[in-house]
Amino acid sequence: MQFTKKNTLKGEITVPGDKSISHRSIMLGSLAEGVTEVTGFLQGADCLSSISCFEKMGVTIENNPTTNTVHIHGLGLHNLKAPTELLDVGNSGTTTRLMSGILAAQNFTSTVNGDASIQKRPMKRIMLPLSQMGAKITSIHGNDCAPLLIQGSPLHGIHYQSPVASAQVKSAVLLAGLYAEGETSVTEPYVSRNHTELMFESFGVNIHCNGTTATVQPASKLTAQKITIPGDISSAAYFIVAGLITPNSCITIKNVGINPTRDGILDVCKAMGADITLEHINDKIGEPTADITVRTSTLTGTTIEGAVIPKLIDELPIIAILACFANGTTIIKDAQELKVKESNRIDVMVQNLSAMGAEIEATNDGMIIRGGNPLHGAVIDSKLDHRIAMSFAIAGMNAEGTTEITGAECVNISYPNFYQDLDSLCC
Repeated sequence: MQFTKKNTLKGEITVPGDKSISHRSIMLGSLAEGVTEVTGFLQGADCLSSISCFEKMGVTIENNPTTNTVHIHGLGLHNLKAPTELLDVGNSGTTTRLMSGILAAQNFTSTVNGDASIQKRPMKRIMLPLSQMGAKITSIHGNDCAPLLIQGSPLHGIHYQSPVASAQVKSAVLLAGLYAEGETSVTEPYVSRNHTELMFESFGVNIHCNGTTATVQPASKLTAQKITIPGDISSAAYFIVAGLITPNSCITIKNVGINPTRDGILDVCKAMGADITLEHINDKIGEPTADITVRTSTLTGTTIEGAVIPKLIDELPIIAILACFANGTTIIKDAQELKVKESNRIDVMVQNLSAMGAEIEATNDGMIIRGGNPLHGAVIDSKLDHRIAMSFAIAGMNAEGTTEITGAECVNISYPNFYQDLDSLCC
């Protein structure tokens, strides 16, 4: 797919539902008693993988892609059925890791596998704490990656000191904790996204959070809920950056989730001098939301590190694009997690932005970007990483010449209509 320079972007859009919340709604809805109704569900390939896996375990799930509404006929905590075939997670690390916490406690054996990318992503980070709880999880190829063989077994609670701030690790342990004997707690170096904790509360789970520690008590049952999923701030991020760096632009993104464990990109943009306005803020119950309006801005470089990193880890590729259009130097630190995403996002961003003329270098835990160099078109290898493809679509619309993205269709993982929505803003 090819992109050329745009002179202005204007209009309103609504981005798809939050991917993290969509995954969790399927999992907790499947374990609840009654019918859970979900509106605003993300129809991306990753979330459809979660639906497919739980259907293979006997859960009836009615998905209406036209209305983005899903009805999950929960089986209760202890009534999942042994799958008769492989649980295929596709490209979804969230499905793999969170579901493993559930599977570890079942009374059956299952095999979990996915695509070539999943087979390279580190699973030891969940295998270790789950094994400490009594789980029997084997990496079939012995490389601490999928495919995983999970033999359900009785679990006991632990206090796990996680070396990384990862919502996937935390959630895997907390989900296993629903079935464990005694309480289960996870302490992180920084607070990661808390969608699991919020959803536990709504489903009636006894969950308590104190600082960077989340503690869950074993559950006797979960009660079905009605869930409304806001727009995904990770998807909104591309339009936020597009509005800031494209000349003469003004974009409003409607009904975006602004959970304080996810809104790091807003903090970074404001620190760089961005013109961003939040309107119609709704923070009374559940996940807070707002309409976000961005206008073309003069930006300055900044340093991004520490506690803010877990709040924007998925947005760092598009933030690297943003930094190329800022005056001065932007430094990204403490972001080693970028190396173990769908691709090594540090290397991929540096290689591709260098090809476009950016002054950028990789560090062990991030990047250094010296802004102000005009970008020019290039052939961009997305590595079939949806966040890389979407980031370079925005870069290509602000570069001289033509930018071609190979594997551009990988955006279907999280945002199937991304290119159409982008086109709708072009004047």
